[in-house]
Amino acid sequence: MDRLVHAQIVPKRGLFIDGEWVEPVHGKRIPIVNPATEESVGDIPAATSEDVDVAVKAAKEAFHRNKGKDWAKATGKHRATYLRAIAKRVAERKDELAKLESIDCGKPLDEAAWDMDDVSGCFEYYADLAEKLDERQYAPLELPMEQFKCNILREPIGVVGLITPWNYPLLMATWKVAPALAAGCTAILKPSEIASVTCLELASIAKEVGLPRGVLNVITGYGQEAGAPLASHSDVNKVAFTGSTNTGRSIMSAASQLIKPVTLELGGKSPIIVFEDADIDKAVEWAMFGAFWTNGQICSATSRLLLQESIADEFLKKIASWASSIKVSDPQEKDCRLGPLVNENQYKKVKEFVRVAQEEGATLVCGGKRPDHLTKGYFLAPTVLSNVKRDMQIWAEEVFGPVLAVSTFRTEEEAVAMANDTQYGLGGAVISTDDDRCKRVSEALECGIVWINCSQPCFCQAPWGGTKRSGFGRELGEWGLENYLSVKQVTRYVSNDDWGWYPKPSKL
Repeated sequence: MDRLVHAQIVPKRGLFIDGEWVEPVHGKRIPIVNPATEESVGDIPAATSEDVDVAVKAAKEAFHRNKGKDWAKATGKHRATYLRAIAKRVAERKDELAKLESIDCGKPLDEAAWDMDDVSGCFEYYADLAEKLDERQYAPLELPMEQFKCNILREPIGVVGLITPWNYPLLMATWKVAPALAAGCTAILKPSEIASVTCLELASIAKEVGLPRGVLNVITGYGQEAGAPLASHSDVNKVAFTGSTNTGRSIMSAASQLIKPVTLELGGKSPIIVFEDADIDKAVEWAMFGAFWTNGQICSATSRLLLQESIADEFLKKIASWASSIKVSDPQEKDCRLGPLVNENQYKKVKEFVRVAQEEGATLVCGGKRPDHLTKGYFLAPTVLSNVKRDMQIWAEEVFGPVLAVSTFRTEEEAVAMANDTQYGLGGAVISTDDDRCKRVSEALECGIVWINCSQPCFCQAPWGGTKRSGFGRELGEWGLENYLSVKQVTRYVSNDDWGWYPKPSKL
């Protein structure tokens, strides 16, 4: 593949503040490194607290602007026109955006293209919900006293800070931007400095479709220099964050000082339980998909495989053979199914997890190193580790790479106990042909998402989020819109009679 093509298509952008491209106050930029080639392909601006202040001011002014270009007080139908225009432009630029994202974070090209379809669909979905929001305004409540009428008003919560991860750069941003704008909020999006290119292109699209200035601002930069000041800013009314549990803890602490709401979608160590009655071939494929999709860099990855003892040997033989045949290559190549890890730090971190697991007694079934046919790039072959015990690091901690840890169980009760023995609670999967068992296990799993006879499907209509240290709040669906709305009770006294609680003085 011609590596010059990579360098030529990464646009040089500034920060996007108040509808314009601006350079960061201190003029610093962050290099973009293609994880497949280890070569620099451009750079992004590095915002600091001064830039955050400017962006928040622009968002605040846009929220309160009432001279013909109002956003917060506009109808949902009006806001929907912009969301649909963004959706249309994303669809038109699908191939370009997918290529940029693939270069930026190493995602296989067809996966990135699939993500762009989801981005466009998500904006369309929230355009529909924005219109329905008009119908829900002043919804009446039934009260036990006929002298009163009560209505519910839903109002945008205000200026919101949206801090997003690098594994699904544009899609994770869309999960927050689309409902926030649909609700009437104004936003400052701060994507991960590791992969920001397509989020800056979203800003370009917003400008192109005429989104009122200040409604969406996009600032790129390091977490401590840009993300932390955004989370703790006194004029930001809410923070929504997707990323690591440790960073989520810091954001929650900063928000608590100002009593502002937060939504946190954090780490995961999700189980996939395969029972002996399962179709083995189907179960093997879903186990691989759940662990290796997005190069294994996904918070909901079902990276803990629990196999019923009677099928463990057959299952491991099949998954070793199948996983070893997966095409690992430059993500721009046709039929690539596993690209590189996002950067050198992540590559070293994941390899260290594999090394420690073997040191602790786990057996390397396959993978564990860069494939022999690749001499550059942060590639790790699909890795399966068996004989993993519940007290091992690889079983307890989030790896965020294409690594599947395997343990066995005898009974359904033991499987559920093993699955729930974790600090996380994002997702879980159960593979069985017994519908009653699937129902029992799905109810017993302590997590926010359960998949039956599959792993990782995600739809913008369905709620997404976890329990325990995987965070709280739900994104997507109607729940995602509610994140950005403040509910106001409006109650009227409608009787012609005096209330009569205090007797009227005779001389009044």
